[in-house]
Formats: sequence, C-alpha cells, structure tokens
Amino acid sequence: MGRMAPHVVIIGGGFGGLSAAKALRRAPVRVTVVDRHNHHLFQPLLYQVATATLSPGDIASPIRWILRHARNTRVWLANVRTIDLANHRIMLQDGMSIGYDYLILAAGTSHTYFGHDEWGPKAPALKTLEDALAIRRRILVAFEEAERETDPVRQQRLLTFLLVGGGPTGVELAGTLAEIARQTRAEFRNIDTRTTRIVVIEAGPTILPSFAPALRDAARRSLSRIHVEVRENTRVTAVDDGGVMLGAERLEAGTVLWTAGVAASPITATLGVPLDRAGRVIVERDLSIPGHPEAFVIGDAAAFLDADGHQMPGVAQVAMQGGAHAARTILRRIGGEPGQPFVYHDRGSMAIIGRGSAIADIRGVRFSGPIAWLAWLFLHIFELIGFRNRLVVMIAWATAYFTRQRSVRLITYQDH
Repeated sequence: MGRMAPHVVIIGGGFGGLSAAKALRRAPVRVTVVDRHNHHLFQPLLYQVATATLSPGDIASPIRWILRHARNTRVWLANVRTIDLANHRIMLQDGMSIGYDYLILAAGTSHTYFGHDEWGPKAPALKTLEDALAIRRRILVAFEEAERETDPVRQQRLLTFLLVGGGPTGVELAGTLAEIARQTRAEFRNIDTRTTRIVVIEAGPTILPSFAPALRDAARRSLSRIHVEVRENTRVTAVDDGGVMLGAERLEAGTVLWTAGVAASPITATLGVPLDRAGRVIVERDLSIPGHPEAFVIGDAAAFLDADGHQMPGVAQVAMQGGAHAARTILRRIGGEPGQPFVYHDRGSMAIIGRGSAIADIRGVRFSGPIAWLAWLFLHIFELIGFRNRLVVMIAWATAYFTRQRSVRLITYQDH
C-alpha cells in the first residue's frame, strides 16, 4: 500500500491562505484549509459595507466555492485554539485536533487598543462583516436620533463622527461618511446633514504614513474640500460614551470608530517562538518558523523585514505573494530541494478619499485626483472574486456616481 500524500494545513482563508491553497491545487499533497468563517472577505472594501455603499454578499465569497476545483483540498469551519509545533498538531476549540506534515499560518491580524481593551465597546473597530454591520447600524442610528433631537448641542454631538487612526481605512471611511452626509441632506427635515462633523485623529506625525509626502498633501486637500478635519500628532487618552479625551482637550461625539492599531492573531502566542512587539512571528528569510522548516507564517502574522530593514506592509499583495512562496517552498522540500528566500514585489498602494478623488503610488509612479480614483475603482473590481461580485459592485458604484444615490438604502433595524 502506497504512502499517503503529505498533509498541508492552511490556517486562514484570507488572501494569503487562498493564494497558498490555489498554488497547491494540482500538487501531490492533501490540503486542509481551516477558518473560523466559511467565507473569504475582500477586506479592502469592508468599509463600504460599514457605510451602506455595498451589501455584505458583494465582498464575501464562500471558501468552498472558491476552491471547488481543487480536488485535493477540503475546508473546515473551526476555531483554532493552539498549535503544537513539536508534535505537528493543531488543537481546535471544539476539542478536535488535526495533524499535519506542513503548516501555513495565515491567520492575519486583529485590532488592538494599545492596552485599553475597555475602549472596544465605545469605539468599535472594523475587521469582520459582523463589525461592518454593527458600525453601519451605529452610523445610521446616529442620523435618526439627531432627526428627533430638539436640543441643538445634543443634535450636533450626534452628528459628530470621530475616527481614531489616519491610515487608509480611517481616511477612506471618513471620505465615505462625508459623501453620506451630502447625499442624504434632502431625506431629513429637522437636521441639515451637511453640518455633520467628521474628524480623523492620528497619533503619529502624519496621516497615510506609508505614502509619499506629496500624496499625503493631496489627501489632506481632498479631505479639506469635503469638510473632513484632520488632527495629526494628537493622541487619544480616553474614550467614553460621549466622545474622547485628547490629553486635556475634550471632543464630544455621538460616534467614535477605531481605525488605528493592529496586532497579530492571538494564535501566534501559542507557538512558543519569538514574537515582535505586535505579536508577529519572527520568521526566517523563506517565511518558515526558526527551527521548524515545515511550518510557515505569512501575511500580517509574519515579522519579515525587507532589504532596507522595513517591516512588510500589511496589504493583500504581501499575503498573496507570501502564500504562493510558502506553497512553492513546501513542494521544494518534498522534492528534496533547498528553499529560497522570499522576495516581495511591490505593486503599489492606493487610497480613495471621496467621490472622484484618490491617491496612488504604482511602482514609483505617483498620481492623485480623478485618474487615481478611476484606477482604484477598476483595480478593486478586477481583484474581487467571482463575476457576480464584480458586476454587482460595478453597477453599485456607477449608480452612486451618476445618480448621487447609494444602491444600498440607508436602512437599519431597531427593537421597539
């Protein structure tokens, strides 16, 4: 009786995990993809679900459907509790376990409140579909409550939105909130939604720190045109139900959203290997775990420095390229060949600011404005999984642009 094919376990069905699974779909291995959700989430557009631009199904696809042609692959819906590197086993929350010959950990990140987890209920973060729907409800209810409010001070507080963190998510979310305020002004009678105050608070010296200074300046100008305030070098010191403290300064707000700070998935802490300050695994040059050439960590969970000593950015392309590299290295190991170091090929970065405005840095070519906005639209449509999702999103964006109306109505549900 022949020896069974090596078993590769991939933890995480995000960009990196799926890239690895696709690279192994015709290989002489058995593959198990484990994820706590049964769908792949296109996270770059998650904020558009939170702001009612898109529906959840527009950016989510079942993992089983994506991998339906990979006959050597099975998908398990499960939560991973711990990883036993010494014995090549993964323990699940339900008490079951999975053995492996090779492991690819693509668990991604979770948000962090920098030691203030008590801020979480008051300033929700955006990482999952559940988060997006909860934030959407919070945003829409703020407008509804402001419509009923008769006190001008309390009304303005309800129409104030604070976004803590000036990275791409914070900036894109702020721009979309500003669009909502402009597009819905005719739908209310007691409030003028154009008086909505949106503030992006960044603790560091600049918003969008991964972009070139000229593009940051373009982003600031675009945000200013749509009346979004930017507060840089400003650290949040407390969060409560009525707003935030910025040192000695008080900023009242009806809605506070957390778009700052990420940490590696807690599962990395169970590996018993060196981690960096953000909980990422300090990997070898081929993305393997030191002392465990059969186990790899990719994407946001890996602490991997480029040739200049900079941490790899937490973007989809890093995870996808890392997943494909880990898969190739596993096949080389099976064939008795040495591994090769991982080399990231930067394809650029983009951020949308609002209607007709974006910034882009594609392989050293930097531009902003409507051209960058169109490039952002077409790139994200192209990267979406599935023809249906591409078509639906394209129609939704076209509808919003030409009619200045959102294809997803601003509807929320509340118990009476």
